[in-house]
Amino acid sequence: MSDLISRTTEHLDYPFLLVTHMVCADQQIHSEESKALRELATQISASQRTLAEMEKILAQDENQLSVEDLARKVSPGQQSEAMSQMLAIAYVDGFCSALERQMAEQVAGIWNWPTGEVQRQFAEVGAFSDTRFVGEHNQQQKPSICARFLKGADSLLSRELVDNIAKLTGSEQKVEQIRREILLTGPEYDEAIRQCAVIADEDYKFAELALKRTLSALNNLDKNIQVAIEDIKHKTGGKGQATTAKEVAKQLEDTRNSLSAEIIKEIESVRESLRSKERALNHFSITFMGRTKAGKSTLHAIVTDDGWDAIGVGKQRTTRFNRVYEWKNIRIIDTPGIGAPGGKSDEEIAKSIIDESDVICYVVTNDSIQESEFAFLRLLKEKAKPLIILLNIKKNLSDTRRLERFLQNPDKEFVMEGQSGIGGHIQRIRRYANEHYANDYFDIVPVMLLAAQLSHEPKHEEKKKELFKASRMQDFLDSIRESLVNHGAIRRSQTLLGSTVGAIDHPNKWVNQQALVYEKLTETLKNKREGIQKDIRKAAKDAKDSLLQQIDSIFQDTINAIPSFAEDHWNSKEIAIKMGWEQKLKALRFEERLKIAYQEASKNFNKEVQKDLEEIGNELQLISQLGSSDFSFTEQDSNNFRDFMRIGGGILGIASAILMFFAPPVAIFIGIGTTVVSMMTGLFKSKAEKRREAVLNISTSLETQLNTQRQKTLQQAQRDFGKYSDSVTTNINIYFEELIAGLEAIATQLEEAKINLSDNANYLNRAYAKRIIDWSIEQYEPLTVQGINQTIARVERDFGRSIKIVTKSKVQGLKSLEDIKQILQEDISFSLKSPKKD
Repeated sequence: MSDLISRTTEHLDYPFLLVTHMVCADQQIHSEESKALRELATQISASQRTLAEMEKILAQDENQLSVEDLARKVSPGQQSEAMSQMLAIAYVDGFCSALERQMAEQVAGIWNWPTGEVQRQFAEVGAFSDTRFVGEHNQQQKPSICARFLKGADSLLSRELVDNIAKLTGSEQKVEQIRREILLTGPEYDEAIRQCAVIADEDYKFAELALKRTLSALNNLDKNIQVAIEDIKHKTGGKGQATTAKEVAKQLEDTRNSLSAEIIKEIESVRESLRSKERALNHFSITFMGRTKAGKSTLHAIVTDDGWDAIGVGKQRTTRFNRVYEWKNIRIIDTPGIGAPGGKSDEEIAKSIIDESDVICYVVTNDSIQESEFAFLRLLKEKAKPLIILLNIKKNLSDTRRLERFLQNPDKEFVMEGQSGIGGHIQRIRRYANEHYANDYFDIVPVMLLAAQLSHEPKHEEKKKELFKASRMQDFLDSIRESLVNHGAIRRSQTLLGSTVGAIDHPNKWVNQQALVYEKLTETLKNKREGIQKDIRKAAKDAKDSLLQQIDSIFQDTINAIPSFAEDHWNSKEIAIKMGWEQKLKALRFEERLKIAYQEASKNFNKEVQKDLEEIGNELQLISQLGSSDFSFTEQDSNNFRDFMRIGGGILGIASAILMFFAPPVAIFIGIGTTVVSMMTGLFKSKAEKRREAVLNISTSLETQLNTQRQKTLQQAQRDFGKYSDSVTTNINIYFEELIAGLEAIATQLEEAKINLSDNANYLNRAYAKRIIDWSIEQYEPLTVQGINQTIARVERDFGRSIKIVTKSKVQGLKSLEDIKQILQEDISFSLKSPKKD
């Protein structure tokens, strides 16, 4: 990267390129930011090299200059001005995100600014940016965010940037054109905006409290698990079983680390959800999504009359961010294409906007309706997001004849029946969407975006109205208006209350799953502990009996060799007899066979213990794996359960630590006693008598000593092997006890977290249920805990699919149930609290 800088040093404006990075920092390119950036480029007469680098940054080109490289090239004299420009552009869209703050802090760190300096500048800039619009409901157009931000800001910002952004305050002069097309005008619309703002302000307080409580519950879970395991580790260390205690401590620490890694992921997910809800607070957001080249950018340009330069982005993918247009508390968001080759990061960027969207417009085309492009709807349902599907009818209108033929009978392209009708397309859309979205409570609006696009081109000015009408875009705009004017208030509650439950539901499901896994693991260990003790005792008895038999056999083989030895040495000297006996024992492999017998006994016993432990370990691993398979993670945030639970492998560590081979007694020497020597004194006996007597004496002496030693060896083997097997049994028992205690401690903390998370979800579901009822009877009252408790008895919700609301008193004047389902896009049911059951 440094060589790129060296090649372009002469013509690059480093502060401007840092501002460009700030535009992209939150993965959204706001229309106001884009205009401000390009106007600033004109003001500073940016060189072609600078503009080329700007485009690389906006396109996230892999050869772009990094924030770090650019920051290091900004001279100390330019740094303060550059930071002011960066913060100004960050606040142009009315909200400075955590990612934008992070970039500013990164740059300040590179510049070695004093701690707190960048925060001070944030505070100064933030003072000029009032991003709360509650109560702005009169028909008089309010100053733009930029204008209100610039009030009194001259002292902080550069003259060029002030002049640049000041120009943007006049950008709303184009609203008359937008008003004609999207019909966002009049007292009915203004009242809807006012009501949305009031409700959003109230609902956000509930969402913020629930999410902060969720963060606290997850942080406490991590901390409490660590404390509980530390307590167990201290207890294990005091039992004098150092090896066992160490193994248990390691096992529990591995388990805690795996859990902590997942908890951190859940915490970050909840934090991001909180940031999304904060961004969503002040705007009704409509997001266009769909596969690449479906027509999202064209739709965005038609609706906003802005961003025509982005048409074709599906082909070129020249921008990799969500593009945001904002007017009068409405945000229209164009996202990168879903499913483009090499576009996984684009899809992630598109997903990042879902939480703060009130309505998702999913764009599909009639020339390629495939089930794969509807799989993305599963995520929308998991986020409980209302859906409109726009069917873009594609037709070649490239030449005048085709265009004239189309305008003669445009309705022909929208006929439902017949071979060329769109009815089959709509049926397929409903079938695929129903499979992934779980219901078909959504509108499908067919339009021809190309005709609407042509209506904006100067060469078709004479046929502008005719083309726009033929495109049927007005049907779509009417559905958007209806979604805002008639359902805007409940859509805001869906975003800030209803879908926020999903941010709690995900960690709640994960905690529930872990609680079940740990409960099952503990139960399995308890059940297996008694069985393994029995198995170990049997294995010890079998190994011991086998050892004693082998010892007895070895001694017997040695005794059987005595007569021939005595015959060979009846007339030998004492020293010769002793040496001969030693050679005989070696020839018989006496000591070697005893050692082998001990080793085989140990090996067989260890093998049986290892086998039992391995069976338990495999079962524990299976429990963990089966537990993980019940919990659906997206591929991107999979928690890699393969690494989560290592008890199955870890339990064998205790075996390798305590299963050792115990040694046989120190070398057994069967000596030649004085009785053998004394028998040689019979001088008056014949040689045959002397031989017979000497053989008898040698044999008797050796056999007596061998029998005595055999009994001692058998007794010692029985005693030593008993101590060894008892030690193994004790260590394994301690291991099980301490591991069970550790798992129970973790399970207790998971159970506590589960209760807290369930309470948080219920808190939001009850608030959402109250909003649904108020909306259904067309009344408004401030959302309070007291009001909720007076109305709602109980809420049962299968998130994103169904919600059952039990009220404390009969609700009069509800909308029709079918209308409620169609608008909320969930299965809804209402019932009255039963005095007997509740």
